[in-house]
Amino acid sequence: MTVLEFPTHLTRKWGIMSFFLCVLGMVMVVEGLPYFAFPEKMKFWVEKILEMPDRTLRKFGFVLMLTGLGLVYLGKR
Repeated sequence: MTVLEFPTHLTRKWGIMSFFLCVLGMVMVVEGLPYFAFPEKMKFWVEKILEMPDRTLRKFGFVLMLTGLGLVYLGKR
């Protein structure tokens, strides 16, 4: 067994969790990229977001969640 090979009982146990951690890590990379690449623009957009009414932000968040669920559905299909 090499260093990168795991025993089968550990692979089954940690397979889903390691996949979840990879997905979470990729989300963090994508979320952090604009702050790293364009900090001055992000400050501008954060100010604009603070001015938006809560109802608008809720609608936007709901649309993002539905879009994400749709992408997960297409990816698992």
